[in-house]
This record gives sequence, C-alpha cells and structure tokens, in this order.
Amino acid sequence: MNTQFPSATNFKRSWYVIDANEAVLGRLATKAAMILIGKHKPTYTPFLDAGDHVIVINAKNVKLTGAKEEQKMYRHHTLYPGGLKESQARKVRVERPTKMVEEAIRGMLPKTKLGKQLFRKLKVYAGDKHPHQAQSPEPLGV
Repeated sequence: MNTQFPSATNFKRSWYVIDANEAVLGRLATKAAMILIGKHKPTYTPFLDAGDHVIVINAKNVKLTGAKEEQKMYRHHTLYPGGLKESQARKVRVERPTKMVEEAIRGMLPKTKLGKQLFRKLKVYAGDKHPHQAQSPEPLGV
C-alpha cells in the first residue's frame, strides 16, 4: 500500500465569491486566506499551492470595529530619506477601497515566494460587479 503524495498539477481549482458588504475586515481576511492557502481541502500541503481562487466584491463597504476607522494607520516608505507616508483607514477607504482588503489578506499569507503566488489568485473589487462570470464562482458566506 503506497501513500499518495500530492503534486501541484493534481489540484482542482475552484472559484469563490465573498461579499464584503458589512463584513468585518479581519474575519473576511481570515476566511479568504484559508481558501487561498487551501487549508479547507483534505489534500492541503504546506509547501504547495493547493488553494482556490477568491473574488471579493463590495470592498468599499467592509466594516472596521471599534475606533479603527480613525486610529488604524496604513504606512509605506517611498525609499527616500524621510519618506514614511501614513494615512488613516478612513482616508484609504475613500482613495483606494480595495487596498484595505488586499493588505489584510496579504498579511495572513506566507511571506515567501509561495505567498506571492497565492496572492495572485485574489481578486478584489470595490463594487458589486466582477468580470469572472465565466469561471462560475460559488458564493461563500463570511
């Protein structure tokens, strides 16, 4: 009796849609990260891309709990001296609403080449329309 060892070509990829309308950001991000990584499948392997594709719609309506809307800061550095840029979550939501969801999910993925590969399977849209109807995605509750 031999043990079956999974390979990257054996995985069947599914597509899921998550509606972020009035969903808490952290709970949505954990659900999406688990699906991207593939931990919901019995064939999960830590060092292989076993996950599925995730589409997040209505990212502009995601909910932050507590005082995070005013206190949470998004930071990035321009690589110039003194180039640390900060903006509040309230301002990020107005300027680029998909960034909040993308960064929350990216932070829950591995910080390796595999993590970058997994992140490419995430599609985030601010509105309720997406161009992936041909993949017939299944709705997923948060």
